Amino acid sequence: MRVLLASAEAAPFAKVGGLADVVGSLPQALQTLGVDARVILPGYGFIDHLAYDIQLLAEFSMSHRLGSNVIRLYTCQHDRIPVYFLQVSPYFGGEGQVYSTWDWDMERFIFFNQALMAAMSQLAEQLHWRPDALHVNDWHTSLLPFMLQSHADADQSAQASVLSIHNIAYQGQGAGGFLWQAGIHGRHHADLYELGLADNLLGIGIAYSDMIATVSPRYADEIKYGYAGYELAPLIERRSGDLRGILNGLDCDVWNPATDLALAANYDSDNFLSERPLNKRHLQSFARLPVNDKFPLVGIVSRLAAQKGFDLALPALRSLLAKRELQLVVLGTGEPELEQAFWQVEQDFDDRATVFLQFDSLLAQQIYAGCDIFLMPSHFEPCGMGQMMAMRYGALPLVRETGGLADTVINYDNGDADSGTGFVFQWQEAQAVEGTLNWALDTFRDRRSAWQRMQKRAMQSDFSWQKSASQYIDLYEIAVSRAIARRSGAE
Repeated sequence: MRVLLASAEAAPFAKVGGLADVVGSLPQALQTLGVDARVILPGYGFIDHLAYDIQLLAEFSMSHRLGSNVIRLYTCQHDRIPVYFLQVSPYFGGEGQVYSTWDWDMERFIFFNQALMAAMSQLAEQLHWRPDALHVNDWHTSLLPFMLQSHADADQSAQASVLSIHNIAYQGQGAGGFLWQAGIHGRHHADLYELGLADNLLGIGIAYSDMIATVSPRYADEIKYGYAGYELAPLIERRSGDLRGILNGLDCDVWNPATDLALAANYDSDNFLSERPLNKRHLQSFARLPVNDKFPLVGIVSRLAAQKGFDLALPALRSLLAKRELQLVVLGTGEPELEQAFWQVEQDFDDRATVFLQFDSLLAQQIYAGCDIFLMPSHFEPCGMGQMMAMRYGALPLVRETGGLADTVINYDNGDADSGTGFVFQWQEAQAVEGTLNWALDTFRDRRSAWQRMQKRAMQSDFSWQKSASQYIDLYEIAVSRAIARRSGAE
């Protein structure tokens, strides 16, 4: 099986969110199961060619409605995975960040889909390699299933497509004018026109993909309904038989407290009781908080965005910081009003709260290893990686029952911890966050043996890619059989 994963992000080359982690680590898991998995993404200007030994593979010209462009196809090997980069002026090659303004991103990512189709021909010519399945991710590459079916040559038309939806809230709506400008026509799928989605890039991908995946089983059910799937919910419902919820995995070699060089002390599920407290003390000291093992430490590592439920968490945190023994460390950037609100928390509780309004991957790992409670009260969460990383490092997550959070965090049984890996609330209310935090704080103080049993269970949870990669292979096989049947029918 040959699979090409197409994405706007892939760690470590270009990362904004969880999409990059998935595309950066899933190919290795696929490879261990015998899949020839490769990755292709835009050749952003900030990617360091020297650091990754990126070499020019081919240079070719692509004609389109507005003229022609010279495209440079670069490649490197990363963790034994071939990675390809498409660089073309003015779309990709000079920018300093992954995403830009809405209209410019529409134009450049639509072009990326066109250029990627041309690049696959170059891969066939230069390397004699053509994918059996094209695995596209989110709206940035959602045109490719349509283009495979409608604009490919006879050989390419046998290729299958699988679409992964990482966050259905971002859809690429209103793309009609940009598609016309790019010369992309013929989106005559009946469902798209009936539902008014012919100009919605993610909708186009959903309609034309052979198979569809979301990043957790719970999220696959949620997006069938308007509160989570928005205007795409009716289309998702119509394709529900082709939809699978496959939980994201972690690269357990990277996220490993036993070997993580960012930590003050390494540990595992056997010796965490003696070694993990050293990381808490280090974090308290670094964050300029009183160094005290008895103070429960709440950690947040997140984009500061409305989706993440901080409108619920902030009132709860302010209330508890004012009346209970509690420390808080926050790491993240995002919406200005949330940054301001967390900054004000630090000003008002400077001996109990420290807020780092920045992105720092090493500090994030120290927070996972040093905090007692990891707060992730999201309104919705397609999968979420933070709660899994926290559990891997022995921090107990406090989450809302939604999406991947519901699939990964087992609620404490409020007893001897015969079950449980964290604390779960349901209602989208500040009182629910405060009540659940109180419950967690009481458990930390009064039921330490139960707390430690949950820590050990959380650290031993299997969040590796092995099971999920097998599920993706099943999805690819179904998609390929459908593509072959489609081609046979066309002939």
